[in-house]
Amino acid sequence: MERDFLDLLELQLRVRESIGESFPSRVWVKAEISSLKARAGSHCYIELCQSDRNGVTAKARAVAWVSVWRQIDPYFREVTGSPLSEGMEVLLEVLVTYSELYGFSLVITDIDPEFTLGAKEDARRKTIQRLAEEGLMDLQKGLAFPALPYRIAVISAADAAGYRDFMRHLGENPYGFVFETCLFPAAVQGADAPGAVAAALAAASAAEQPFDIVAIVRGGGSALDLACFDEFEMAAAIARCPIPVVTAVGHDQDFHVADMVANSFVKTPTALAAMLIDLYAREDEMLVSCGTRLRLAFLNKIALMESRIANLETRIKSADPRNILARGWILAVGEDGKVRRRASETVVGESMKLMFPDGTVSVSVVSRTGIGADDGNN
Repeated sequence: MERDFLDLLELQLRVRESIGESFPSRVWVKAEISSLKARAGSHCYIELCQSDRNGVTAKARAVAWVSVWRQIDPYFREVTGSPLSEGMEVLLEVLVTYSELYGFSLVITDIDPEFTLGAKEDARRKTIQRLAEEGLMDLQKGLAFPALPYRIAVISAADAAGYRDFMRHLGENPYGFVFETCLFPAAVQGADAPGAVAAALAAASAAEQPFDIVAIVRGGGSALDLACFDEFEMAAAIARCPIPVVTAVGHDQDFHVADMVANSFVKTPTALAAMLIDLYAREDEMLVSCGTRLRLAFLNKIALMESRIANLETRIKSADPRNILARGWILAVGEDGKVRRRASETVVGESMKLMFPDGTVSVSVVSRTGIGADDGNN
């Protein structure tokens, strides 16, 4: 029994013809870069893909010949501040081709870098919306930031310049303050960063000796370099962390979703170190001020007490009978030992002592005269 058939070459020629008829000119294709291989002065080979929640749904090989690659690569870098890399969503102008030997492929002729920036911004908005819907935006804000953070868990790449700047500034503070830091290494750039930072946060939270704060540190970079800090996985991990998290990512113009959900944020790793040092400096200044005020209050209290003692001494001296006698007065004391202040208090015939500054004279009352006194016979 004979069957109708096509040999392989004829089949592929028909496929190529059909593709040529369907795509006679260049088309713009949206896809994600799953792999990229480029050598200096050579062609760039890219594998594109499309995914959904169930995984990869489509793949295709693409190539940018060296003549085109020399143009689009610097152009993309200039607009986005970052090179093309795996995980990026891109919009490419391509020529659809089919080869009998190499199969289906796309020849890249142009790229739209603004689309990549826009796609990241759109993803950022969706992340913020999801965080808000799941009640994660303000979880960290409910944690009290310690007055004097001492034990600090640092999440960063071990060889990152931002981490080195942070540690140097913290360690070389002019006050000599000492901090205890522990590095939890993690990628802080690229597609692996969200998962790596989330794992580091989990490790820091599970430490046997609790940390006061967690610091996520990364220096500056392009918008696409820092796009991982807008990813939901990282932001959600920060929000759920039971320890106050401080982010110090990028330069002054950067503000990421990670910053939004953190307990607090500063613009650079150096600024974070300065903030921690300043907390201790202000506390030290307050202690010095309190000590000064305490010493002054103590000295004032002593001065007041000394003044009161001096006043008492003056009063005592002024009431001392010897001082009274020294002014020309005489002190009369009856037989009962009581001072006689009036003539009416004396009794005729009683013995008395008259006290002078230089001695005492014993006398006997023979008469009394004066107001209220009798004729002296009593």
